[in-house]
Amino acid sequence: MSGSTPSTGPDVEPAARKGRIHVAAGALLDATGRVLVTRRPGDVHQGGLWEFPGGKLEPGEVAWAALVRELREELGVEVQAGRPLIRVHHDYGDRRVVLEVFLVSAFAGEPRGLEGQPLDWVAPAAMDPLHFPAADKPIIDALRLPPRYLITGPDPCDVPGFLRRLETSLAAGIELVQLRAHAIDDPAYRELARKAFDLCEAAGAKLLLNRDPQRVVGLPAHGLHLQAASLWRQPERPAGAALVGASCHDAAELDRAAALGLDYVLLGPVMPTATHPQVATLGWSGFAALADRAALPVYALGGLSAGDLQRSFAHGAQGVAAISGFWRAD
Repeated sequence: MSGSTPSTGPDVEPAARKGRIHVAAGALLDATGRVLVTRRPGDVHQGGLWEFPGGKLEPGEVAWAALVRELREELGVEVQAGRPLIRVHHDYGDRRVVLEVFLVSAFAGEPRGLEGQPLDWVAPAAMDPLHFPAADKPIIDALRLPPRYLITGPDPCDVPGFLRRLETSLAAGIELVQLRAHAIDDPAYRELARKAFDLCEAAGAKLLLNRDPQRVVGLPAHGLHLQAASLWRQPERPAGAALVGASCHDAAELDRAAALGLDYVLLGPVMPTATHPQVATLGWSGFAALADRAALPVYALGGLSAGDLQRSFAHGAQGVAAISGFWRAD
């Protein structure tokens, strides 16, 4: 996205809805992938905690324009390029905030604390949510997640061919993989998971297991993916998994995923799919409405590919999740 005001998606809403504080914030990236954070003054709300720089929208102002203005005033930088990252609603009890957060990929000038605020550059993996306001937890999660999410496709019964396709997909830059293989039994799944984990580790990618958590105990993995139906069977977030997500289709499932403290969700279908042509779709407007109320990063799912990434960002998505769109031929 260029530095001009984005024209679609949740970032064009005017400021100052009654009863809430509307803030634009930026996650500025350096050449190594670190993100700039600033420390809040000790005498303000959430004082002493680290945050992502930005500030309140002025009446009639859109979020992108507010971000450009605030970063110029606070840091002395000129934003040159960025895109929506996540929109967060949070209720602190004494106040409600809406954070519209942008990933700033290019800017001119050296950031300085023009208001006396300390600055630091921190890798997302090293960020401790306890050192940030509670509303920033989903932002940290979003910064740790890539925009493309691969769900493995056929045929897990052909293990060599399946692994060749996975290796090809990883070589194309996939960084997050869900091992979906419902057609095979537990012993076969366990064998496949171990081999898939080795490939993901070698490529610097993360592997998520899509199977009942009790059935994959002890398997090497970077996390778990829950099916929508299992959200209601889980009394709490599965223990021991660094990264946990779920499939969702409606507001109730999104709320349940947030209540369990999950790290992301897949939401869809956005568009018709070849595997489920009869299923009603959300469309981009329906997706955006649900994603806006979610309290965690949301991937758009259903009939999508890498060509839909920019559209997904504009409608509030973390990115795109897909089988056929990312599952490369061997």
